[in-house]
Amino acid sequence: MRNIALFVIIPLAAVILGWFIRWLFARFQLSSTEQKAERVLQEALKEAEAKKNEALLEIQDRQIRERNQLERETRERRVELQRMERRLIQKEENFEKRQVFLENQERGLANREKMFLDREQALSLEQEKWIKELERISGLSAEEAKRLLVQSLENEALHEAQVKINLIEQEAQVTADRKAREIVVATIQRIATDVSSEVTVSTVSLPNDEMKGRIIGREGRNIRTLETLTGVDVIIDDTPEAVVISCFDPVRKEIARVALERLISDGRIHPARIEEIVQKVTKEVSQTIYEEGEKVLFELGIHNMTPEGIRALGRLHYRTSYGQNVLAHSKEVALIASALAAEVGAEVAVCKRGALLHDIGKGVESNGESNHAEMGMELARKIGEDPRVVNAIGAHHNDVEPLSLEATVVQIADAISASRPGARRETLDNFLKRLESLEKIAESFAGVDKAYAIQAGREVRIIVNNDEVDDEGAKGLAKSIAKKIEGELRYPGRIKVTIIRETRIVEYAR
Repeated sequence: MRNIALFVIIPLAAVILGWFIRWLFARFQLSSTEQKAERVLQEALKEAEAKKNEALLEIQDRQIRERNQLERETRERRVELQRMERRLIQKEENFEKRQVFLENQERGLANREKMFLDREQALSLEQEKWIKELERISGLSAEEAKRLLVQSLENEALHEAQVKINLIEQEAQVTADRKAREIVVATIQRIATDVSSEVTVSTVSLPNDEMKGRIIGREGRNIRTLETLTGVDVIIDDTPEAVVISCFDPVRKEIARVALERLISDGRIHPARIEEIVQKVTKEVSQTIYEEGEKVLFELGIHNMTPEGIRALGRLHYRTSYGQNVLAHSKEVALIASALAAEVGAEVAVCKRGALLHDIGKGVESNGESNHAEMGMELARKIGEDPRVVNAIGAHHNDVEPLSLEATVVQIADAISASRPGARRETLDNFLKRLESLEKIAESFAGVDKAYAIQAGREVRIIVNNDEVDDEGAKGLAKSIAKKIEGELRYPGRIKVTIIRETRIVEYAR
């Protein structure tokens, strides 16, 4: 029993003791938590109270600022209203003054209007009195006098108009030739093209003299093949490192030159290779001819040309006449003709087309020595050109009679292009010598600083030393120079001598 009590009672007592201790611990812990919660609550209340006080202070401060701002704005508006009130009072005073002034002016105007009406009535009565007196003296009514006056004025106006017409006709007759010369000169000055030398031979450079033997070939077979295929003469002489190609056909000469240069560059020179190169170059030159014809047509704005006409035109690219490239000359004549046509009232398109094609006969492939104007007319008819264009081509050297104004314009344009200063080699040399002579004659006089021949030699402009030549001396100098030019030079028309005497004072602002 004792053992049972020991094993039962002791554990039971231990359990009860453990529960009691746990309850005491729980009770103690609950008390501590309540105290902590109370403490936190007190702190929160204090902090809320502090924030409340802070918010109240901030609200009070904001209210004070807003009240101050409102008071300041109220004061400013009150000041502005006072200023506006003063301005309105001033404007009202000014308005009242102006109203009084206008009323006074209105009264004055009414008085003047009344005075003018009275004077107008008096003048009307006086006018009627004088009109009756004039009618009594002249024996004519007012309507009859007016009719006589109008008739007199008409007769006088007709007389003055006739005198004016006669003067205009006389001036037109006097200035017609001068105006024509001005048109031609202005047209010449607007056109300028390069001058090339006309030659019938071309020179091909060789890398060395040994190449001459290879060009000749065994028993001359290479040179014979080249001459046979191209129709040129290949001249091999003692000229070092050069071969001359001679031919009157510029296209064949160009083919031979290019072909020989390629053979020399390639190094393979034998009959088969020569034939191959000549065929290839012939095709290339033919293509170039067509392209040159198309190019000049495009530049001048001319359309509807047949391929045969384009090729004949392009062949002129390789032909020259008296130092002028024929294609460039034809283009220049077209530009001159269009300018002249616009001045004289001819049809510009016909003149331009006829001028471009006027030498197309020189581009026709022919073995004969026919007139190039007739050949050009025949080709133009064949390709369907306008009859006025055909006539202009044939008439540009008076081979046929010009039948239209356009044909005459083409004839004049061709003469201008061929004979203008500097257009052809012989004319260019003489022209340059005349310009040099003009300048030398002017510079030979004392007091002349510089002399310039301008406007194609039609004027010499001379700058003289201001210290050595005075105004009277300049007049005498101009006469002396003109007399010396007349005595020593031969020239068409007249040459204007202009003396420039000026004073230049230069200062620098630093």
